[in-house]
This record gives sequence, structure tokens and C-alpha cells, in this order.
Amino acid sequence: MSNISLSLEEIFILAKNVFFKNGCDEETSNIMADLVMKAERDGSLSHGLFRVPAYVSGLKSGKINGKSSPDIKIISASVVKANGNNCLAPVVLNKSIPELIKLAKENGVAILSITNSHHMAAMWPETEIIAEQGLVAIACTSYKPAVAPAGSIKPLFGTNPISFAWPRKNKPPVVFDMATASMAMGEVQVAKREGHKVPLGTGLTKEGKDTMDPAEIADGGVLLPFGGYKGSGIAMMVELLAGALVGDNFSYETAEKDNNDGGPPSGGEFILAISPDKLSDTDWDTHSSKFFDKMKSMGDVRLPGERRHKNRLDKGPRYINEDLVNKIKSLN
Repeated sequence: MSNISLSLEEIFILAKNVFFKNGCDEETSNIMADLVMKAERDGSLSHGLFRVPAYVSGLKSGKINGKSSPDIKIISASVVKANGNNCLAPVVLNKSIPELIKLAKENGVAILSITNSHHMAAMWPETEIIAEQGLVAIACTSYKPAVAPAGSIKPLFGTNPISFAWPRKNKPPVVFDMATASMAMGEVQVAKREGHKVPLGTGLTKEGKDTMDPAEIADGGVLLPFGGYKGSGIAMMVELLAGALVGDNFSYETAEKDNNDGGPPSGGEFILAISPDKLSDTDWDTHSSKFFDKMKSMGDVRLPGERRHKNRLDKGPRYINEDLVNKIKSLN
């Protein structure tokens, strides 16, 4: 399996051309290409160019509207609602997060409810941009069923990622982005493509047997929640926050309505932003910095997001799977 060298600009252009030629307008193409490029830049390979063919499948089938814009409404002093109108979630986020940040800074806390959009990107971009404005951020979204609740061998939950970001003055925010599954499905699919095994406990075969073969999980099998009942409970929480609370579907309802074209289904997202300046009675930044220093002093400890920010400093080319690049070029 060979890789080819692409500059960050070439990655952006490759992605933009594909999005534009498959039904996205100029603005959407730019937003999506920038997202893909940044994922590759930061080493988030399962959410970069790897996702482009799936996005194109959704655009070609007409499920995703590449020229749509969200309707954004300020419901109250602390609630923003965005109806995506079947556009891609990064477009909704690009237009609605500034409103969320404004309300959170003014009132101390604000919630963004997103419905009817198509999310398949990493979640750290949205929480990171909020934290860069001095706010704490929590985001979650569901998907189609891929994860079995603890005690079951059949999928009910999506991989149901959660992202959390903590602001730091004059430093990059601390950000984690994690699936409530034992492994994100995109990572399982990358392991399948590259011929790697996955840890035992990642998922089951379609017969409900333990396996380390990612193909047996990705092709008719099922992922498991991390930590057994604990991860299962958090996955359930995400279903409720990104489904019933915002007024969108649970994962199983999403699957019933999806056309199974391989592209991201329509769903909801929940984002919470909190102002530590308004909430804390102390110098929260100095206090939390001491905590992070304590963590780092305890061995080979890396703060969440550090590797991405280190990768970001490298402005050189990235080495991309050649078969993937050729597949994307064929979509033009």
C-alpha cells in the first residue's frame, strides 16, 4: 500500500473541486475543503479525505443539499436553534456558532440546538473554536445504529461522540473528541483498509462473537461501548441530548428514514457553551493551569489535543493513501 505526498493547499484544492463538482456551492465547498484539510493537517485521518467519498454519495443521491443554508433563530437569551435544511453540518456550525458564542459571553451560558443537518466530521473543530473565545464547550451528536447497548449483541446507539474543550489564556485550548463506542467506526474502517487488527473488545461479528478483525465489525458486525455499562450509559445520554432534547431523531429512527447511500444521515447536535469569566469566583485560568501542570508532572501524560496542535505546526506535505486519492479524483 503506497502513499503520495500532497501539500496542505493541494489537499484543500482536491477536496474543494470534488465538493463543487458534486453539487455544492462555492461557500459550502470552501467550508468543507477547509475542514478536510485541517483534519489531515492535524492527523485526524479518519475524518479527513477518508470521508470525502461518503459525502459525495450523499450529495449525488440528493439526500444532502450542497447549496442549502440553515435557518437560525435566537429563541431566548440562552438558546439558539438552527434548522440545517439538509445541508452539511459544518455549514450550519459556521453560521450558528458565532451566535452561540455571543449569547454565552453575554449571559454566562448558552445552548445551540441543531436539527436536520448531516454530520460526519470530527467534533473537535466546533468545541475548539468556542474555547478559543474563552468559553467552555461540550458537544455531542448521534448517528445510525452501530453500537450495541451493554448486554446486547445488536446495534441501537450511534458511535455517539462527545467533545469537550477548556479554554486557556495565551495557550491552545485543551480539547478531547471521543466516541462513546470503544472505537470510532471511521477508525475501524481505516484499520480494515490498512490491514490492521483492532483490540479485543472493540466489537463483535454478526454472529455476536468477539473479534479483532475490523472487517468483521465493519461488515455486518457491531461495535461495543467503551467501559461496558458505563459507556453504554453515556451513549444513551447522547441519544437523549442530540435526539429528544433538540427535537431530532434517535439513531434507530435516523436509520429508518435514511436512504442508505453511504453518506451521513440527517440528525441533530447539542452544543453547550459556558463562560468561566461569569461563573467562577476565582482566577479560573491560573487555577486550571496548575491542575494541568500537576497532570503533566505525573509521568508521560499528554493533555487532550496536544498531539493535534503539535501536528498543526508542521506546514509541510502530508502522505496520503494513493488509492484514496485516486478514488477521490475519480469523483470529479
